[in-house]
Amino acid sequence: MDDNMNDFDRQDDFDMAAWAPAAIGWGIAAIALAIFSVTSNTSPLVLGASTAAKVFAVIVGILLGTVGALLGDALRRFARPSAVFTQGGFFSLIWIRVFWAVGPQVIGLVIGVFVGVALVLR
Repeated sequence: MDDNMNDFDRQDDFDMAAWAPAAIGWGIAAIALAIFSVTSNTSPLVLGASTAAKVFAVIVGILLGTVGALLGDALRRFARPSAVFTQGGFFSLIWIRVFWAVGPQVIGLVIGVFVGVALVLR
């Protein structure tokens, strides 16, 4: 049956395998950030929330944070420049390269987790 597979089927399997490790990694980061954001928040609204509401807030934060990080990765792949020019020197170049390596994903992760937690605990 594998002999009858066309290139389109093989391409779909490759794409699935390519983004799955990223989703797992950003999901783990979303778990850590969602738990930290709920447990370290000392506002009266969060302190007065029930345990079930806090658990649901963490779950929604994890889901939206992972989606935000994956959307940030898609944005990074689309908008990343192929060449960078700087007048700031070596460290400016390093900063730009680090930003384009993980910056949009981290921004999407943070926005997704905070929006998810805020939607539940408002």
